[in-house]
Amino acid sequence: MVRPRKTKLDPAAEARFWSGAEQAARFFMGEADVQKALAKLVQLLESERIPYAIVGALALNELGYRRVTVDVDVLLTRAGLDALRAVALGRGYVEKFPGSKGMRDTENGVSIDVLLAGDYPGDGKPKPVQFPDPATLAMRGARVALLPVEKLIELKLASGLSAPHRLKDLADVLEVIRAATLPRALADSLDASVRDKYLELWTAAQTPERE
Repeated sequence: MVRPRKTKLDPAAEARFWSGAEQAARFFMGEADVQKALAKLVQLLESERIPYAIVGALALNELGYRRVTVDVDVLLTRAGLDALRAVALGRGYVEKFPGSKGMRDTENGVSIDVLLAGDYPGDGKPKPVQFPDPATLAMRGARVALLPVEKLIELKLASGLSAPHRLKDLADVLEVIRAATLPRALADSLDASVRDKYLELWTAAQTPERE
């Protein structure tokens, strides 16, 4: 016996749909909570002269690939994290849990995920690619500090290759290659452990998308 197909959308599912759509709209207009949290964090880091680099999904904007996200990823040194905790905790920020590297911006309700120089991306296990020291590698602009394109790509490749739950990082690289028209020769600037995957994704990105 064939059961009749459900035709009524669950109200909770519909509410989630509209909530997500509204959040995406605010993000692309630059009015999302995560963007307010980014500006607040960067202002604090700059005023305290703490070396940093914004990484993760927000950093992809540098390359012309805009992807909605709900948290801020920041690269710090261990000393930088200690300095940030000293000026931030209890003043608009709280620990995610006792002893956590990460924080939560209580004003904007946004998670601040901290990555530490010297640690390893993806599964966290030792590998040829490590998070760099932002004090020496970050590129400073008028309003923010970011990593060079090749280092951001290298970190995302190492993350996606080592952690099955981080496959989105590989998809990000594919989309960035398209958005920024990254050259095949960029592979020469990457660590050998991720070079073949970059070339594979670069080749895939050359296939025109069907309308």
